[in-house]
Amino acid sequence: MNKAVKLILAGVLSVSLIGVTSTEGHAATKAKAFKNCTEMQKTYKGGVANKKGLKNRTGYDKNGKPIYKKTQYTAYVSLATYNLNKSKDRDKDGIACER
Repeated sequence: MNKAVKLILAGVLSVSLIGVTSTEGHAATKAKAFKNCTEMQKTYKGGVANKKGLKNRTGYDKNGKPIYKKTQYTAYVSLATYNLNKSKDRDKDGIACER
């Protein structure tokens, strides 16, 4: 085969692979609203955080300083999913349904 035909075939193959991977990536990141925390924890054991690096706030000490506690599971980070389930973040620490 000549060089031009090989280049055309390589281009067509790479364009078709880009279309497949972008479709799969979009399907995996689709946000979902859950009825309650039990349902959410079946999919996301550690709950859903609105941004990376958040700590689980368990309350406040007598001086009003927040108390943080490490959780058993790591929260999944997704702003879209968190926004759909914001009402399930009772302690308002940015992590819905943490455990």
